[in-house]
Amino acid sequence: MYGMFVAGLLLLACGVSSRKLIVLHKPQDPTVSIKVWFQVGSQYDPLGKEGLANLCARLLAEGGTKRHSYEEILDLLYPMAASYSVTVDKEMTVFHGRVHADHLDSYLPLFTQAICEPGFRREDFERIKSNILNELENLLRYGNDEAFGKEAFFQFVFQGTPYSHPCIGLIESVKSITLEDVQTFYRNYFTFDNLVIGLGGKVDKKLEKRVVSALQNLPSGKVKVASSFQVKPIQGLEVLLIEKETPSTAMSLGFPISVLRNDRDFMALWLFRSWFGEHRNSASHLYQVIREARGLNYGDYAYIEYFPNGWMYRFPSPNFARHHQVFEIWIRPVPNETAHFVLRAVLRELQKVVDQGMSKENFERTKQFLKKYYRNYAQTTEAQLGYRLDDRFYGTKDFLKDFSKALDRLTLEEVNSAIRRHLQYKNVKIVMITENAEKLKEALVNDLPSPITYTTPKPPEVLAEDQEIAKYPLSIPEENVTVIKAEDMFVR
Repeated sequence: MYGMFVAGLLLLACGVSSRKLIVLHKPQDPTVSIKVWFQVGSQYDPLGKEGLANLCARLLAEGGTKRHSYEEILDLLYPMAASYSVTVDKEMTVFHGRVHADHLDSYLPLFTQAICEPGFRREDFERIKSNILNELENLLRYGNDEAFGKEAFFQFVFQGTPYSHPCIGLIESVKSITLEDVQTFYRNYFTFDNLVIGLGGKVDKKLEKRVVSALQNLPSGKVKVASSFQVKPIQGLEVLLIEKETPSTAMSLGFPISVLRNDRDFMALWLFRSWFGEHRNSASHLYQVIREARGLNYGDYAYIEYFPNGWMYRFPSPNFARHHQVFEIWIRPVPNETAHFVLRAVLRELQKVVDQGMSKENFERTKQFLKKYYRNYAQTTEAQLGYRLDDRFYGTKDFLKDFSKALDRLTLEEVNSAIRRHLQYKNVKIVMITENAEKLKEALVNDLPSPITYTTPKPPEVLAEDQEIAKYPLSIPEENVTVIKAEDMFVR
């Protein structure tokens, strides 16, 4: 208690409340992790300037300061084997830094100056803006169909809301952003009143005071919290087909859910999600149905929280917390000729579990799996610190620490009740990036059979089930299917 009292006095002496500082003491860790979370993100982008929050944050993290050019900063960081970066999502912008404690005196000024003393050099602005436009115009639309499909899916689900555009922006909007726009956005949102500081590793009171003191050089000023919004209800199966020359079809589908990490039903849905489609887990149900039994793709996963860069990472990254989440099924690319069949197979499996619930065997097996698996979520001090920031966002006490106990309290009845209340299969948004989109549209709206053939023999039970899947009714009206060319996406 005395230590907490002293820490409180220190923060008051620095002019900052304890709500501003999160400390994760790991004295055995020779490194120090620093996170500075600004409560702002792409949902604060002005209309017509979509991408401004991202461009502003990246100019801080990837540009020079008032004291050093960006090239000089890289040269100074190199001997320390250190760096800093930023992630920008819908509601969170987080600067991340990590350095060996021996280099802290040299590193800390560079890190805090990047945030508090940005140089706003025009050459940095033009370089970063050009990089972002390349990501939007080329890499996203033509270099990674999985990323393309996921961004298109979220845009489709949240159309008409502040969540609808990619965090990096829209092409014409990014082109319109000026250096003066960035400077104004910085003054409005990157204030000391709008941040939370996270420190982890070899941290002492002296370091806490130094970091707080340095960041107090930011301007003061309260930020108006973004208005809440409602998502337009989905009417039946709504399909967006993106026409692109590609040998395989990337697919994402789902719908909004109201369950967040601090809700009672969260752990129940988390367990279901793990059984149904644990990310990169070959034992999950969808994986067994689509890849293991039929060999149609690389993986088939499900989510109840946003999972960025899933093609790169096995475990979810912290600091992408959102107040609006979706139940998402991600089908990694399948051969174009099997896309209709696979869509039917996925929706059929979703219907079965919503109507029938999980079995006792699957529930118990998944619970035991998760009680060990969740320890992989945050293996480093930096990741653990990230989860502590997310605790502050969601109002949870200690998500990772309480995970196992929450599983122990969970019953099969609670899981199946949560499935019935929050999940469904009749009102779903579907995005498919595919070749011959018009032909697929015709097959979808006419509910044409989608028989499948294999190059290798399959067991009789799989072939018998295929007969049912090929005729599974989707009942999609023509007005619910939109076809768009890849080059017309993310324009504005």
